[in-house]
Amino acid sequence: MAVLTDRVAVVTGGASGIGRATVRRFLDEGAKVVVGDFNADNGQALVDEVGDADRLRFVRTDVAEEAEVEALVGAAVETFGGLDVMFNNAGVGGAFGPITEIDVDAWDRTFAVLVRSVFTGTKHAARVMIEQGRGGSIINTASIAGLGGGGGPVAYSSAKAAVVNLTFTTAVELAQHRIRVNAICPGLIHTPLALGRHADQVRERISGQQPWPDDGLPEYMAGLALYLAGPDSTFVTGEAIRADGGLLAAGPRLVDLTDPYQSQQRYSGFTDGTTGRPAEKRRLAERT
Repeated sequence: MAVLTDRVAVVTGGASGIGRATVRRFLDEGAKVVVGDFNADNGQALVDEVGDADRLRFVRTDVAEEAEVEALVGAAVETFGGLDVMFNNAGVGGAFGPITEIDVDAWDRTFAVLVRSVFTGTKHAARVMIEQGRGGSIINTASIAGLGGGGGPVAYSSAKAAVVNLTFTTAVELAQHRIRVNAICPGLIHTPLALGRHADQVRERISGQQPWPDDGLPEYMAGLALYLAGPDSTFVTGEAIRADGGLLAAGPRLVDLTDPYQSQQRYSGFTDGTTGRPAEKRRLAERT
C-alpha cells in the first residue's frame, strides 16, 4: 500500500520548486492534495500536467493573509473530507541589502510570507486536526540560513530562524494531540527561487563548498517531506532536519584555510603543538 493512501495534504508554495516536487510525490503515494500558491499560472499548469481532478485541487493563495490560509485549509476539508498533512512551504527571497539600508516594510513583508504564514498554517491546520482526533503532521520549510550566520540575506535568515523555533514550540504544545511538527532545513536546492538569474555562477561557486558531489534537487526534499508526513516518522516531532549535502557539517573549513599545502591529506601522524617535540608523521601513498 502507498504510504499516504487516503490521507489529505495541503502544500503551500506547491506550484514550483520543492513544493511542486512534494505534491507529485504525495500524489504518487496515494494522497489527495490541495495546492496553495500565489502564481495561478503555475498552479493551473501543475493541475493540467497531473490530470487527476479527483485527487488534486489548486487554490490561488496569498499566504501572508490569514483569511486566505484559513480558506485553503477549509478547501481541503470541504473537498476531501479532512486534513492529515500540512506542509507550510511557501517562500520568497524577501528583503535584501545591508542591515543599515533595509526598508522596514520590506522586512515586514519578508516575515509575513516566511513566518506569519507558518503560524497561520499551523494554527488552522491544528484546529482541524484536533477536532478530527486522529493526529497529523505539520511540516515547515526552514533553511540552513536560519541555523547560523552567512547562510542567506539577513531578513531571510532571521525569518527562517523564527520558523525553526516556532516548530520547536508548537511541537511541544501539539504533542498531546498526536500532531507532529517538524521543519526541513534545505541547503542550496536547485530551484528558480534559490538560483535566481545567475544560476550557472551559483552552481559553480557552491560546488567547492558542498561536500556532497551532487546538486541539491527538489525531489530530495520531497522525499524528506514524505518521511515526515508518513507513518515511519511516528515518534519524530520537534526536529529541524538539515538536508544540505553536508554544508553545515563542513563548518568554516578552517582545516583547508590553515593547511594551504594540504599536508593533512598527504601525511598521517601526530603533532605535539608547542611542546617542543617533533611531529610524528608518515607520508601517504599518492592516490590516483
